[in-house]
Amino acid sequence: MNLDDSTRQRIDQMLEDNRVVLFMKGSPKAPMCGFSAQAVGILDNLLGHYQTFNVLDDESIRQGIKAYGNWPTIPQLYIDKELIGGSDIISELFNAGELHEMLGLDAPDRTPPQVTITEAAAAAISEGMSQDPSSALHFAIDGSWQNQFYLKPASGHEIVAESNGIKLHMDLNTAQRANGIVIDWVEELDRSGLDIQNPNAPAPVMELSVTDLKTLIDQGTAPKIVDVRPPQDREKAPLAVADFVMDRDDLARLNAMDPETPVAFICHHGQSSQGAAEHYRQQGFTNVYNVTGGIDAWSQHVDPSVPRY
Repeated sequence: MNLDDSTRQRIDQMLEDNRVVLFMKGSPKAPMCGFSAQAVGILDNLLGHYQTFNVLDDESIRQGIKAYGNWPTIPQLYIDKELIGGSDIISELFNAGELHEMLGLDAPDRTPPQVTITEAAAAAISEGMSQDPSSALHFAIDGSWQNQFYLKPASGHEIVAESNGIKLHMDLNTAQRANGIVIDWVEELDRSGLDIQNPNAPAPVMELSVTDLKTLIDQGTAPKIVDVRPPQDREKAPLAVADFVMDRDDLARLNAMDPETPVAFICHHGQSSQGAAEHYRQQGFTNVYNVTGGIDAWSQHVDPSVPRY
């Protein structure tokens, strides 16, 4: 890996100007790989502000930073101009409390969260664990509020919560997200399995009909409307009431909004907008709507002047 003088100077200057720098793929609001998302989730938990650089925007930095610290992968975290490592090392240091110390922060609160595991769930979990009795049961809640159980040996840095004889090993972020969860076992016609109720998780995406959206617009109380359709579809059937489209400038404005701002996503028929709405719910937006039926329903039930396609 080569590193020319100009690229080295640019990296030197970034590290000189900023105590904490994360070289990553994407941005903190929109990480472009799981490892970058993991690193951002940890740093967001600790710091109000830190500097990031999207290596996907600059190939010279993307390749140069690998040579600069002789570290082959992205993301990379620097503190006080010293390379700390990638996402696995960041996670290990965070859970051990060492990253807090590096940043001059108080030691983390390691109080186990309050967790309820019902007798039915405990019985099912115990049966599953009998296949690998030497491993510990780990429970993780990621930044998207997705839950995961897995078996592996304990490292000793986990926070352990116990209910009904079941011990859950968690990282610091999970422990903070898990307080008050209830883990049950459900048997229904179409499925059986563990059911997790988490009072800390963001509210689910809500459905909003086009007629209800029109009423809110007329009342002046409508959520911010995001048209997620590609440019060629917006040209076919413009939606004049949209506040945002999915271009770089509008996405920057949307990402910078107060996450409590009501936001409604609309597409052609309601499928792509559902995915976009779910993404922003996972990013912490608390009042997120999907417009049912999309622009096609808008044309049929609200504004016939909008072409159908």
